[in-house]
Amino acid sequence: MKVNKHAEVKHKSHKWKGAKGKRCRPPVSSSNVNSSPVVISMVKALRQSVRKKRSVKRLKNKVKSVSNRKYGWTTEDVRRGRLEGEALHHCAQRDDRQNRTVLVMQKDQTLCFRGKCLLTCLYGRVEVMGFTIEEGQQSYSLFSPASHCPLSIRGLESIRALESRNEASHILQRYLPQASRKKLLKSITTNSSIILLEPIETPVTRFLSSFPDLSELFNLPTTELMSAVLDTPLNGLGMIPLDSNIEGLKMSKSYRHALNTVVSVCKGDIDGCPVILVCGTKNVGKSTFIRVLINTLLNYTASVEYLEGDLGQTEFTPAGCLSLLTVREPLLGPPFTHQQTPDHMIYYGQSSFDSYQCDSDLDRYLESLKSLWCRRSQTREAPIIINTMGWVKGYGFQLLVDMIRFFPVSHVVQLSHSGFNDCPALTPDFLRTANGFQTQPPAQTALDEVTESHSHPRMYSHISIQAEFQGVGSQGTAKHQRSNEQRDLSLLAYLSQLQYPDPGPVRPLHSLTPYQIPHTAIALGVTHGDMVPSHMFHASSGSLVGLCCLAEKVASKGGPVFLSQAPICPCVGFGVLRGIDMARGLYFLLTPVDPSVLREVNCLLFGAISVPSCVLTTQPGIDGEMPYTTTGLISLEQESCES
Repeated sequence: MKVNKHAEVKHKSHKWKGAKGKRCRPPVSSSNVNSSPVVISMVKALRQSVRKKRSVKRLKNKVKSVSNRKYGWTTEDVRRGRLEGEALHHCAQRDDRQNRTVLVMQKDQTLCFRGKCLLTCLYGRVEVMGFTIEEGQQSYSLFSPASHCPLSIRGLESIRALESRNEASHILQRYLPQASRKKLLKSITTNSSIILLEPIETPVTRFLSSFPDLSELFNLPTTELMSAVLDTPLNGLGMIPLDSNIEGLKMSKSYRHALNTVVSVCKGDIDGCPVILVCGTKNVGKSTFIRVLINTLLNYTASVEYLEGDLGQTEFTPAGCLSLLTVREPLLGPPFTHQQTPDHMIYYGQSSFDSYQCDSDLDRYLESLKSLWCRRSQTREAPIIINTMGWVKGYGFQLLVDMIRFFPVSHVVQLSHSGFNDCPALTPDFLRTANGFQTQPPAQTALDEVTESHSHPRMYSHISIQAEFQGVGSQGTAKHQRSNEQRDLSLLAYLSQLQYPDPGPVRPLHSLTPYQIPHTAIALGVTHGDMVPSHMFHASSGSLVGLCCLAEKVASKGGPVFLSQAPICPCVGFGVLRGIDMARGLYFLLTPVDPSVLREVNCLLFGAISVPSCVLTTQPGIDGEMPYTTTGLISLEQESCES
């Protein structure tokens, strides 16, 4: 069945129609993924040690049977709300031979979980992170690691009611044996949604789980051990359901209002290209809001454009990048689960600004963003979302003012929380008198000179969100939740492309064959400061480098070429400079970038983004001293703490 979700939207451009057309689902081979026995034993031991009853309450009364008079079948009246405990045994059945589970959900029922799975909607509709998954669509991978807020699957009201009990049985017979089908039919009503859950393993998750510190990334954090729902048909899939003590994604009233307002504008705009800038201080949920907004928009349009302005918490690339890309698939996990190559990217080389940052670095940041904007397609048929940094004081605030003036912003969505009042509301009235870093009032945009549009200062809508989730305004302290750890996860996800796509042992860096690049064919530059050329070789060996394309040809006089300043130029990807052979004049580079693209690269930019230490320190098969690492040293930070 194909549902036309856009029938109510009249006289809109064609791109808003058929954005989620029916696609055939490719065959999926289930991997043998089980919930960690270590975690299960920890949960049981913890519950016994505190001598408390199970956090999951069993239903005291027998589940009521309700007659569906229209079809003469009976259905289990499963309570609305969180699916947990006994309810999961009534509405879920597992096929042990194929290691998959069929789950029946009613409207507004939710399943909050940790782990990962492949979800296919067999009938009806469900919603995950704002994205609606309907029958007939492709399967979608869901990732709910301990590093981020747990995902929830929410049942929606079906557009078409089941015609008979036989229709429901026909849907189930492909996925469950007869005995399991019979049990599950009792939970199905005429408006139920039926989903298939299967285990999933990807090259990224295989690569991450090969590191000891990340092997339990998709299991429960210690704060949720008492909330785990064990012994359900879902546990063997690599999913651990959570009881109602864990909230999942919490949307405040202002949060929902902002979402509805922006989506309504996008649906009602004939041109369909509003420009939404999202800003706010650190740890207020900007990234999560943007994911939900993109997913919700993808219910109505085929694509959403995205301009990355946050150097430290990038969504689609390793940290230190500014990028412009088109999003066509929903974001059903944290950034490291959906890394992709942008349409246009500039490697800035730093994840944050220092308080003593020089003017040239701030100018380079703004000029890089303007360069990306000018590369945007002139047709501009999709809405665009601009992400900003959480630095909203001092120079950070001035940069934010400039960005609102530079770009044709139609909506500014500003997130804040009750404990933070240092950033004023960025309304059009406030901006008329605010000083930026490059702009001063009156607020004529700097990009007017580029676009030759000398109009009066634009008006935009200011939407305020008051974040109310637990821990708002403070960085997570649990394992994998700190910002530097999340940056490492994104970079590791990128480096996982160096591995074979098929399952197998992880190959260490020293076992991979690098590209050999002559010193005379490529320039070497530093993004984050001045460095003596002779020192550059020592600093860059074993480091991450941006693979960039200078407009001018590299001119060499027979030796290495060094850049005097960091350029603003396209970046096509990243690599690890494994070694430098001075005698033969060669760089040795490891990179997943395709050779056809690599031929255009004539510049390696060395920045302040480091290869995660676990890549270097846990490499197997090394005899003697480990390469790229030094032991027996103490950092200045440690020395100051000890003194």
